Amino acid sequence: MLLAITVGCGGGDDPPKNVVQVANNDSRFSILAEAVQAAGLTDTLTAPGPITVFAPTNDAFSALLGELGVTKDQLLTNKSLLTAVLRYHVVSGQIQSGALPLGKPINPVGGGFFKIDKIGTRLVVTDGRNRTSNIIQADIAASNGVIHAIDKVLLPADKTIVQTAIANPDFSILVEAVTAAGLVDTLNAPGPYTVFAPTNAAFASLLTELGVTKEQLLANTLLLTKVLTYHVVPDLVLKASVPLNTPIKTVEGEAFTVGPTLAITDQRGRQSNIVGTDVLSSNGVIHVLDKVILPAP
Repeated sequence: MLLAITVGCGGGDDPPKNVVQVANNDSRFSILAEAVQAAGLTDTLTAPGPITVFAPTNDAFSALLGELGVTKDQLLTNKSLLTAVLRYHVVSGQIQSGALPLGKPINPVGGGFFKIDKIGTRLVVTDGRNRTSNIIQADIAASNGVIHAIDKVLLPADKTIVQTAIANPDFSILVEAVTAAGLVDTLNAPGPYTVFAPTNAAFASLLTELGVTKEQLLANTLLLTKVLTYHVVPDLVLKASVPLNTPIKTVEGEAFTVGPTLAITDQRGRQSNIVGTDVLSSNGVIHVLDKVILPAP
Protein backbone atom coordinates (compact mmCIF):
# COMPACT_ATOMS: atom_id res chain seq x y z
CA MET A 1 0.00 0.00 0.00
CA LEU A 2 2.84 2.39 0.90
CA LEU A 3 4.54 1.56 -2.40
CA ALA A 4 1.39 2.37 -4.36
CA ILE A 5 1.08 5.73 -2.58
CA THR A 6 4.74 6.57 -3.20
CA VAL A 7 4.56 5.71 -6.88
CA GLY A 8 1.33 7.62 -7.31
CA CYS A 9 2.71 10.78 -5.71
CA GLY A 10 6.02 10.70 -7.57
CA GLY A 11 4.33 10.13 -10.95
CA GLY A 12 2.01 13.09 -10.42
CA ASP A 13 4.81 15.58 -11.06
CA ASP A 14 5.63 14.22 -14.53
CA PRO A 15 3.27 14.63 -17.48
CA PRO A 16 2.50 11.33 -19.22
CA LYS A 17 4.85 10.54 -22.09
CA ASN A 18 3.73 9.87 -25.66
CA VAL A 19 5.00 6.94 -27.72
CA VAL A 20 8.03 8.82 -29.06
CA GLN A 21 9.00 10.12 -25.62
CA VAL A 22 8.74 6.62 -24.16
CA ALA A 23 11.05 5.32 -26.91
CA ASN A 24 13.45 8.22 -26.42
CA ASN A 25 13.67 7.45 -22.70
CA ASP A 26 14.24 3.70 -23.06
CA SER A 27 17.73 2.68 -24.18
CA ARG A 28 16.34 -0.52 -25.74
CA PHE A 29 14.56 1.59 -28.36
CA SER A 30 17.33 4.05 -29.33
CA ILE A 31 17.56 2.81 -32.94
CA LEU A 32 13.78 2.90 -33.24
CA ALA A 33 13.85 6.50 -32.02
CA GLU A 34 16.48 7.35 -34.66
CA ALA A 35 14.43 5.59 -37.34
CA VAL A 36 11.24 7.45 -36.44
CA GLN A 37 13.06 10.77 -36.71
CA ALA A 38 14.79 9.83 -39.98
CA ALA A 39 11.47 8.77 -41.53
CA GLY A 40 9.77 12.01 -40.48
CA LEU A 41 7.17 10.18 -38.41
CA THR A 42 7.64 12.02 -35.13
CA ASP A 43 4.50 14.14 -35.56
CA THR A 44 2.45 11.07 -36.47
CA LEU A 45 3.55 9.19 -33.37
CA THR A 46 3.15 12.14 -31.01
CA ALA A 47 -0.40 12.91 -32.20
CA PRO A 48 -3.26 12.19 -29.75
CA GLY A 49 -4.00 8.80 -31.29
CA PRO A 50 -4.71 6.44 -29.72
CA ILE A 51 -2.31 4.06 -31.43
CA THR A 52 -0.70 0.71 -30.77
CA VAL A 53 2.99 0.43 -31.64
CA PHE A 54 4.87 -2.84 -31.99
CA ALA A 55 8.32 -1.55 -31.08
CA PRO A 56 11.43 -3.43 -32.22
CA THR A 57 14.35 -3.37 -29.81
CA ASN A 58 17.89 -2.42 -30.78
CA ASP A 59 18.73 -6.13 -31.04
CA ALA A 60 15.81 -6.54 -33.45
CA PHE A 61 17.13 -3.74 -35.66
CA SER A 62 20.66 -5.17 -35.54
CA ALA A 63 19.31 -8.52 -36.74
CA LEU A 64 17.42 -6.75 -39.55
CA LEU A 65 20.58 -5.03 -40.75
CA GLY A 66 22.26 -8.42 -41.08
CA GLU A 67 19.22 -9.87 -42.82
CA LEU A 68 19.07 -7.04 -45.35
CA GLY A 69 22.85 -6.75 -45.71
CA VAL A 70 22.89 -3.01 -44.99
CA THR A 71 24.41 -0.71 -42.39
CA LYS A 72 22.36 1.32 -39.97
CA ASP A 73 23.21 4.49 -41.87
CA GLN A 74 22.06 2.93 -45.14
CA LEU A 75 18.77 1.91 -43.57
CA LEU A 76 18.18 5.31 -42.01
CA THR A 77 18.81 7.11 -45.31
CA ASN A 78 16.41 4.85 -47.25
CA LYS A 79 13.39 6.91 -46.28
CA SER A 80 10.84 5.10 -48.45
CA LEU A 81 11.76 1.67 -47.06
CA LEU A 82 12.06 3.01 -43.53
CA THR A 83 8.67 4.71 -43.66
CA ALA A 84 6.95 1.61 -45.05
CA VAL A 85 8.52 -0.61 -42.41
CA LEU A 86 7.78 1.70 -39.49
CA ARG A 87 4.18 2.33 -40.53
CA TYR A 88 3.74 -1.44 -40.67
CA HIS A 89 4.36 -1.46 -36.90
CA VAL A 90 1.60 1.05 -36.05
CA VAL A 91 -2.07 0.15 -35.62
CA SER A 92 -4.89 2.62 -35.07
CA GLY A 93 -6.55 2.31 -31.68
CA GLN A 94 -5.19 1.24 -28.33
CA ILE A 95 -5.04 -2.56 -28.15
CA GLN A 96 -3.85 -4.02 -24.86
CA SER A 97 -2.25 -7.46 -25.03
CA GLY A 98 -5.34 -9.12 -23.58
CA ALA A 99 -7.47 -7.69 -26.39
CA LEU A 100 -5.22 -8.60 -29.33
CA PRO A 101 -7.34 -10.45 -31.95
CA LEU A 102 -5.47 -13.74 -31.94
CA GLY A 103 -5.26 -15.50 -35.29
CA LYS A 104 -7.07 -12.67 -37.05
CA PRO A 105 -5.63 -10.20 -39.56
CA ILE A 106 -4.35 -7.00 -37.97
CA ASN A 107 -4.22 -4.03 -40.33
CA PRO A 108 -1.46 -1.47 -39.65
CA VAL A 109 -1.70 2.13 -40.84
CA GLY A 110 0.85 1.44 -43.58
CA GLY A 111 -1.38 -1.15 -45.24
CA GLY A 112 -1.16 -4.90 -45.48
CA PHE A 113 -1.73 -7.12 -42.50
CA PHE A 114 -0.03 -9.37 -39.98
CA LYS A 115 -1.35 -11.78 -37.37
CA ILE A 116 -0.66 -12.68 -33.76
CA ASP A 117 -0.97 -16.14 -32.22
CA LYS A 118 -0.57 -17.33 -28.67
CA ILE A 119 1.85 -20.25 -28.61
CA GLY A 120 2.15 -21.56 -25.09
CA THR A 121 2.70 -18.42 -23.05
CA ARG A 122 4.23 -16.48 -25.94
CA LEU A 123 2.53 -13.92 -28.17
CA VAL A 124 4.01 -14.50 -31.62
CA VAL A 125 3.63 -12.05 -34.50
CA THR A 126 3.75 -13.36 -38.09
CA ASP A 127 4.46 -10.67 -40.65
CA GLY A 128 3.60 -10.47 -44.34
CA ARG A 129 6.76 -12.39 -45.26
CA ASN A 130 5.92 -15.21 -42.82
CA ARG A 131 8.72 -14.20 -40.47
CA THR A 132 7.95 -14.40 -36.77
CA SER A 133 8.64 -12.07 -33.87
CA ASN A 134 7.90 -12.41 -30.17
CA ILE A 135 6.24 -9.78 -28.01
CA ILE A 136 8.81 -9.65 -25.21
CA GLN A 137 7.13 -6.91 -23.16
CA ALA A 138 3.50 -6.00 -23.55
CA ASP A 139 1.38 -3.05 -22.48
CA ILE A 140 4.01 -0.33 -22.07
CA ALA A 141 1.81 2.68 -21.36
CA ALA A 142 1.97 5.94 -23.31
CA SER A 143 -0.23 9.01 -23.22
CA ASN A 144 -1.38 8.41 -26.80
CA GLY A 145 -1.58 4.64 -26.84
CA VAL A 146 0.30 1.51 -25.91
CA ILE A 147 3.60 -0.10 -26.91
CA HIS A 148 4.40 -3.80 -27.26
CA ALA A 149 8.14 -4.49 -27.46
CA ILE A 150 9.12 -7.10 -30.08
CA ASP A 151 12.35 -8.98 -30.73
CA LYS A 152 12.30 -8.85 -34.54
CA VAL A 153 11.46 -6.08 -37.00
CA LEU A 154 8.27 -6.84 -38.96
CA LEU A 155 8.33 -6.57 -42.74
CA PRO A 156 5.31 -6.09 -45.01
CA ALA A 157 4.60 -8.70 -47.67
CA ASP A 158 6.65 -8.49 -50.83
CA LYS A 159 5.00 -11.36 -52.74
CA THR A 160 1.52 -12.01 -54.10
CA ILE A 161 -0.14 -15.40 -53.77
CA VAL A 162 1.28 -16.44 -57.15
CA GLN A 163 4.77 -15.21 -56.30
CA THR A 164 4.59 -17.01 -52.95
CA ALA A 165 3.66 -20.23 -54.73
CA ILE A 166 6.47 -19.76 -57.25
CA ALA A 167 8.95 -19.46 -54.38
CA ASN A 168 7.87 -22.84 -52.98
CA PRO A 169 9.06 -25.83 -55.07
CA ASP A 170 6.23 -27.96 -53.67
CA PHE A 171 3.73 -25.80 -55.57
CA SER A 172 5.41 -26.05 -58.98
CA ILE A 173 2.56 -28.02 -60.60
CA LEU A 174 0.02 -25.61 -59.11
CA VAL A 175 1.95 -22.72 -60.67
CA GLU A 176 2.00 -24.52 -64.03
CA ALA A 177 -1.76 -25.08 -63.74
CA VAL A 178 -2.52 -21.47 -62.80
CA THR A 179 -0.42 -20.30 -65.75
CA ALA A 180 -2.05 -22.74 -68.19
CA ALA A 181 -5.52 -21.65 -67.05
CA GLY A 182 -4.68 -17.96 -67.50
CA LEU A 183 -5.32 -17.18 -63.83
CA VAL A 184 -2.01 -15.51 -62.98
CA ASP A 185 -3.33 -11.96 -63.35
CA THR A 186 -6.41 -12.82 -61.29
CA LEU A 187 -4.37 -14.19 -58.40
CA ASN A 188 -1.93 -11.28 -58.61
CA ALA A 189 -4.80 -8.78 -58.24
CA PRO A 190 -5.36 -7.01 -54.90
CA GLY A 191 -8.00 -9.49 -53.73
CA PRO A 192 -7.93 -10.44 -50.96
CA TYR A 193 -8.09 -14.13 -51.74
CA THR A 194 -7.76 -17.32 -49.77
CA VAL A 195 -6.22 -20.11 -51.83
CA PHE A 196 -6.40 -23.73 -50.76
CA ALA A 197 -3.25 -24.87 -52.51
CA PRO A 198 -2.63 -28.51 -53.46
CA THR A 199 0.94 -29.75 -53.29
CA ASN A 200 2.73 -31.51 -56.13
CA ALA A 201 1.93 -34.84 -54.45
CA ALA A 202 -1.75 -33.86 -54.41
CA PHE A 203 -1.68 -33.18 -58.15
CA ALA A 204 0.16 -36.45 -58.81
CA SER A 205 -2.59 -38.29 -56.94
CA LEU A 206 -5.24 -36.47 -59.00
CA LEU A 207 -3.60 -37.51 -62.27
CA THR A 208 -3.80 -41.14 -61.18
CA GLU A 209 -7.40 -40.71 -60.06
CA LEU A 210 -8.45 -39.15 -63.38
CA GLY A 211 -6.26 -41.44 -65.48
CA VAL A 212 -4.60 -38.57 -67.33
CA THR A 213 -1.10 -37.19 -67.74
CA LYS A 214 -0.02 -33.81 -66.45
CA GLU A 215 0.12 -32.51 -70.01
CA GLN A 216 -3.44 -33.69 -70.69
CA LEU A 217 -4.69 -31.98 -67.53
CA LEU A 218 -2.91 -28.71 -68.33
CA ALA A 219 -4.29 -28.75 -71.88
CA ASN A 220 -7.89 -29.08 -70.65
CA THR A 221 -8.26 -25.43 -69.72
CA LEU A 222 -12.02 -25.59 -69.13
CA LEU A 223 -11.65 -28.34 -66.51
CA LEU A 224 -8.48 -26.77 -65.14
CA THR A 225 -10.10 -23.37 -64.65
CA LYS A 226 -13.13 -24.92 -62.98
CA VAL A 227 -10.98 -26.98 -60.62
CA LEU A 228 -8.57 -24.17 -59.76
CA THR A 229 -11.23 -21.53 -59.09
CA TYR A 230 -12.90 -24.07 -56.79
CA HIS A 231 -9.79 -23.72 -54.60
CA VAL A 232 -10.14 -19.92 -54.30
CA VAL A 233 -12.32 -18.04 -51.80
CA PRO A 234 -12.84 -14.32 -52.54
CA ASP A 235 -12.03 -13.18 -49.02
CA LEU A 236 -9.25 -13.25 -46.45
CA VAL A 237 -9.87 -16.29 -44.25
CA LEU A 238 -7.12 -17.15 -41.79
CA LYS A 239 -7.20 -20.50 -39.99
CA ALA A 240 -8.82 -19.01 -36.88
CA SER A 241 -11.73 -17.74 -38.98
CA VAL A 242 -12.38 -20.80 -41.14
CA PRO A 243 -16.08 -21.63 -40.61
CA LEU A 244 -16.46 -25.26 -39.60
CA ASN A 245 -19.19 -27.50 -41.00
CA THR A 246 -20.54 -24.57 -42.98
CA PRO A 247 -20.50 -24.31 -46.79
CA ILE A 248 -17.66 -22.07 -47.96
CA LYS A 249 -18.43 -20.53 -51.34
CA THR A 250 -15.64 -20.38 -53.88
CA VAL A 251 -14.88 -18.22 -56.91
CA GLU A 252 -16.00 -21.17 -59.06
CA GLY A 253 -19.47 -20.80 -57.54
CA GLU A 254 -19.79 -24.05 -55.66
CA ALA A 255 -18.93 -24.63 -52.02
CA PHE A 256 -17.01 -27.07 -49.86
CA THR A 257 -17.06 -27.69 -46.12
CA VAL A 258 -14.28 -27.88 -43.55
CA GLY A 259 -14.60 -30.18 -40.55
CA PRO A 260 -13.17 -29.70 -37.04
CA THR A 261 -10.01 -31.65 -37.94
CA LEU A 262 -9.47 -29.34 -40.94
CA ALA A 263 -10.57 -32.01 -43.41
CA ILE A 264 -12.32 -30.61 -46.48
CA THR A 265 -15.25 -32.39 -48.09
CA ASP A 266 -15.71 -31.39 -51.72
CA GLN A 267 -18.76 -31.54 -54.00
CA ARG A 268 -18.01 -35.16 -54.87
CA GLY A 269 -17.78 -36.30 -51.24
CA ARG A 270 -14.01 -36.65 -51.48
CA GLN A 271 -11.82 -35.52 -48.61
CA SER A 272 -8.62 -33.49 -48.47
CA ASN A 273 -6.66 -32.43 -45.41
CA ILE A 274 -5.42 -28.93 -44.72
CA VAL A 275 -1.81 -29.72 -43.85
CA GLY A 276 -0.45 -26.18 -43.67
CA THR A 277 -2.17 -22.94 -42.74
CA ASP A 278 -1.76 -19.18 -42.85
CA VAL A 279 0.96 -18.68 -45.43
CA LEU A 280 0.59 -14.92 -45.76
CA SER A 281 1.02 -12.88 -48.94
CA SER A 282 0.36 -9.32 -50.06
CA ASN A 283 -3.08 -10.14 -51.45
CA GLY A 284 -4.28 -12.94 -49.23
CA VAL A 285 -3.39 -16.22 -47.62
CA ILE A 286 -2.58 -19.78 -48.64
CA HIS A 287 -3.65 -22.97 -46.87
CA VAL A 288 -1.92 -26.15 -48.04
CA LEU A 289 -3.88 -29.23 -49.18
CA ASP A 290 -2.76 -32.84 -49.50
CA LYS A 291 -5.40 -33.61 -52.14
CA VAL A 292 -6.94 -31.62 -54.99
CA ILE A 293 -10.61 -30.89 -54.29
CA LEU A 294 -13.15 -31.18 -57.09
CA PRO A 295 -16.42 -29.40 -57.88
CA ALA A 296 -19.47 -31.36 -58.98
CA PRO A 297 -19.03 -33.23 -62.29
